[in-house]
Amino acid sequence: MGSRKAISDQRIANDQRQATNDLFTMPFRQVTIIGTGLIGGSLGLALKKRHLAGRIVGCDRAPVLERAQDCGAIDTGTTNPADAVRGSDLVVLATPVLPILDLVGRLGPALPAKTLVTDVGSTKAEIVQRAVKSFGRNAGHRFLAGHPMAGKEHAGVEFADADLFEGAAWLFTPLPGQNVHGGQCGEFIHCAEKMGAKIAVVDASDHDRFCAWISHLPQMISTALAATLVDEFGPDAPVLDIGGRALREMTRISGSPYSMWRDIAITNKKNLADALQKLEQRLAHIRENLDSRQLAAEFERAHQLRKNPPRRHGDTEKGKSKKSN
Repeated sequence: MGSRKAISDQRIANDQRQATNDLFTMPFRQVTIIGTGLIGGSLGLALKKRHLAGRIVGCDRAPVLERAQDCGAIDTGTTNPADAVRGSDLVVLATPVLPILDLVGRLGPALPAKTLVTDVGSTKAEIVQRAVKSFGRNAGHRFLAGHPMAGKEHAGVEFADADLFEGAAWLFTPLPGQNVHGGQCGEFIHCAEKMGAKIAVVDASDHDRFCAWISHLPQMISTALAATLVDEFGPDAPVLDIGGRALREMTRISGSPYSMWRDIAITNKKNLADALQKLEQRLAHIRENLDSRQLAAEFERAHQLRKNPPRRHGDTEKGKSKKSN
C-alpha cells in the first residue's frame, strides 16, 4: 500500500515538475486577448491546444467572457482592458479596426516595454501609423501588425475553432525599419506557424490595396447580391433552396456582421471604392454585351484565373524571404 502511494506521489511530483517546465519553455507565459469573439476565441483555443501559452486572460463584455471561458478559449476574464493586460507578455487586439486604433493609443504608452502587442485587424495602414505614434522609437520591438486571413460567415466565440488558422495566410505588415522576425515579434510569428498558418510579410499600404480586392470586394458583392434578392423576391422567398450551390456560395458571407465591415470600409475607403468602381465598369460592359461575342471574351478572360494553381506553402515562404531582405 505504501509503495503504491509513493509511486502515486512521485507521478504527481513529476507532472507538477513537467507543468512548471512547460510554463517556462512556452513562448508566452501569460497572454491577454482583447476581443474574445470568433478570431480571439479561436486564437485562445489554438494557443492552448498547441501549448504555446500559459495563462490566457480575456477582455470583452461580461456575457461574452462567460461563453469564452465555458468553451475553454480563456482561463479568466475582465471587462477592463487596463486590468486585463496586467502581467501579460503578449497582448492581442482582436476587436474590429476602430477599437484597435483606440486601444493602441490608450494602452501603448502605459504597457511595460517587455510586453509585445499584436493585432488581427483587417486593414493595416492606419494601425501601423497609430502604433508608431503611440509606442515611439521602440515601436518596432513592442508592436507587431498582423492580419490572419481566416474567419467564418458567423461571428461569436460560439463558432471558435482551435484549427481556424490551419492553412490560412497570416499577413504581417512591418513598421518602418522593423525586423518582424527578431525578438518577441519573431516568437509570435513562430507561434502562428505552429498554429498552421502560412506567413507572409507585406507593406501596409500594399496589404490594404490587395485585401480590398481579394477580401473586402467579395464581401460587398455578396452583401449587394443578397440585398438585391431580398428587394426582388422578399425576405421569405426560397431563393437559396431553388438557386442551388452556386447562389449559396455567393451569398454565404452576406451574413457577416456590419460592425466589423463598417470599420474596414471606413479605414480602407479609397482602395475599396476603386475596386468597386472597376467592378461596376466590368458589369456594365457585360450588361451592354449580353448578345455579342464580347461576352465570350469576358468568360475566356475569367477562366484565366483558375488556370493559375494556388501557391504552395514553400512558394509563400520564398516570397516572404525576398520581401524581408
